[in-house]
Amino acid sequence: MLNLILRRLLQLPIILAVIFAITFALAWLVPGNPLQNEERQISPEIAAAMQRRYHLDNPRKFLTEYLEGVFLRADFGPSMVYQDWTVSEIIGGALPVSVTLGAAAIVVGLILGTAAGVAGALRPGSMWDASSLAIALIGVSLPSFVTGSVLLVVFGGLLAWLPVSGWGSPQQVVLPAITLGLMPAAYIARLIRLSLADVMSSDFVRTARAKGLSQRQALFRHAFKVAFLPVLSFLGPAAAYAMTGSFVVEKVFNIPGLGQHFINAVLAKDQFLILGVVLLFSTMLVLFNLIVDVLYAYVDPRIELG
Repeated sequence: MLNLILRRLLQLPIILAVIFAITFALAWLVPGNPLQNEERQISPEIAAAMQRRYHLDNPRKFLTEYLEGVFLRADFGPSMVYQDWTVSEIIGGALPVSVTLGAAAIVVGLILGTAAGVAGALRPGSMWDASSLAIALIGVSLPSFVTGSVLLVVFGGLLAWLPVSGWGSPQQVVLPAITLGLMPAAYIARLIRLSLADVMSSDFVRTARAKGLSQRQALFRHAFKVAFLPVLSFLGPAAAYAMTGSFVVEKVFNIPGLGQHFINAVLAKDQFLILGVVLLFSTMLVLFNLIVDVLYAYVDPRIELG
């Protein structure tokens, strides 16, 4: 296991370097001027001075100075969108919001998806089974902005049970967490339902049933742990996606997470903020996948990580 961890950590700089190169090329080729946009108008003299200072007209010098700042001083540079703010300050303020929302969404997805998948597996072909598969199909098909808008209108507008936007109280987490967690819940329900149907027909489960265990006891004592492996594999990228925040969900519910900042950075061609957020997202994705691979050994020791 230690060899796997070391090998993945050694691969991390290579993966990040490839992602950084692609992101840098795309960010530089996108049309626009971060110093002159609808929300920011400065004099041509100041714009020219800033362009020379940050090498916005010379990609080679910009790249050299940016990498020196990141690796030597842990400095991701200033933001061109948010005046008087550095990228590190923006990430430090927005990351806890996105992580909190993402963690809540993963919990919602696990609870709803596991319940729906197990209910369908316990009664295959029943109404519960058909309902869980139908809900999973709807959850996968509906985009998050549609789900979020419906929840916002019904529970925030018509019923007025929950706040419609903002951040800071537990009540403001509920609707965006459900919106962000429905898609993982749909995939988890399908994975558990199909995996349990396969595991329940295996020899060790039939042996447990022959010893007197009921279907429910055999499922939770023996089958569920093995059937959860596909879900565990899915949780790696799902957790990274949720933890770093959904751009659309944060926009719909006006949540000050990384998603909104990234959208603003792309629209304004803020290269510093774009590169900083992409590097953070990429690092989290690789690390979450590494954690999932390590957890495989604890869930099922028969799996060889090497």
